[in-house]
Amino acid sequence: MPSKSSKNKTAYICSQCGFESPKWYGKCPSCNEWNTMQEEFVATQRAASKPYSRTGTSKIHTLSEINPDGEKRCKTGLRELDRVLGGGIVPGELMLIGGDPGIGKSTLLLQICEHLGKQAKIMYVSGEESLRQIKLRADRLGVQSQNLYILCETDVDTIIDNMLREKPGFLIIDSIQTMNLEAIASASGSVTQVRESTSAIMRAAKAEDVPVFIVSHVNKDGAIAGPKVMEHIVDCVLYFEGDRNTSYRILRCIKNRYGSTNEIGVFEMCDQGLREVENPSLMLLSGRPHNVSGTCVACIMEGTRPLLAEVQGLVSPTGFGNPRRMATGFDYNRLSLLLAVLEKRAGYFFSNLDAYVNVIGGLRLDEPAADMPVALSLISSLKDQVIGDKIVAFGEIGLAGEIRSVSNIESRIGEAVRLGFTKILLPHQNLKGASRHEGVELVGVKNIRDAYEALL
Repeated sequence: MPSKSSKNKTAYICSQCGFESPKWYGKCPSCNEWNTMQEEFVATQRAASKPYSRTGTSKIHTLSEINPDGEKRCKTGLRELDRVLGGGIVPGELMLIGGDPGIGKSTLLLQICEHLGKQAKIMYVSGEESLRQIKLRADRLGVQSQNLYILCETDVDTIIDNMLREKPGFLIIDSIQTMNLEAIASASGSVTQVRESTSAIMRAAKAEDVPVFIVSHVNKDGAIAGPKVMEHIVDCVLYFEGDRNTSYRILRCIKNRYGSTNEIGVFEMCDQGLREVENPSLMLLSGRPHNVSGTCVACIMEGTRPLLAEVQGLVSPTGFGNPRRMATGFDYNRLSLLLAVLEKRAGYFFSNLDAYVNVIGGLRLDEPAADMPVALSLISSLKDQVIGDKIVAFGEIGLAGEIRSVSNIESRIGEAVRLGFTKILLPHQNLKGASRHEGVELVGVKNIRDAYEALL
């Protein structure tokens, strides 16, 4: 730990939100998180930053003077990644990629270097791996681009000097927790170092219109490590989801200043790197059991993409005083709400039964349209009644037990028809504007009891 001096002062900074205080708190006054205040030495006089901005960028312009043309997006070579980014990479865009260790962050970035190298020079900065390790992984992934330049360095000023001298078309930082600024008297990975290093890279990248990928670790709660202000600095925040024990990965966009934040990309981890999954619905439904109660197919929207997912429910007598409720891939509080509605409004009693809900494939259902398939799977397990293999359902359930309308009806129906489903349960309000397909039965339901009776 560095010694105190007249130029440094002790401060306590929250690792979650970046709140700074001269004294320690057990609970952060800003974000109300416990045990997140970390002691750091902060310089009383901040070092002068280098003038990275180009001449003329400080001039004031009127809105009519700004020309929006010329923002050509660069393709990454992976359609799933381009979809999540909003169509490609924008010049000067700062992108943050987070995820669990070993999920595939470095593999994805090194893999796209083969295609990006055909367009411009790439500078790959690694603070964790040696040159030999990167070369071995590049050979395994089949990356042989002559425009890929590797730099093993952790000093941010040295990285920026190399960037200004080499003028690459793309910059990759792996990872931001290993980077440090010499002017800041704190360890690498601390809140101050992460925040100031990101800001310095952002200023240089924006001045030179260089797109930057920044890899970030995650904390024990699964959120991107570092203060929340780090997510405010960047233009795009991507997050890798998935179980390390399975081969499928989901790339989700949390923030995007140049596109939608609802899109996802689906990949499969293979020996040669990440492979795009062209038909995620078929992947999520593979291995579905037949003639088994407690399983129902849901149709949800991830941005502009409809996805079919299998929802499994299990109801069994409790062996404890209080029944257990567990949910994987579905909100626990929403499950408790649905169970209360089923008891009060529909007459299906779960008060002395354990209830479990599982979404297959590692997908998380956050959309209200998943309410009806979750409820039907629980009722199916309770009654031991099999739901047909060719039935798909979607709809939001209100506290009165009614089925509320949802959006994107045509996309949902089209995806179900494409995969061979012949019976679709949907809200009664959406039945009027839905298009008809030959051999497909559309059943509009008004409440959850009608929905279950339509299965019989």
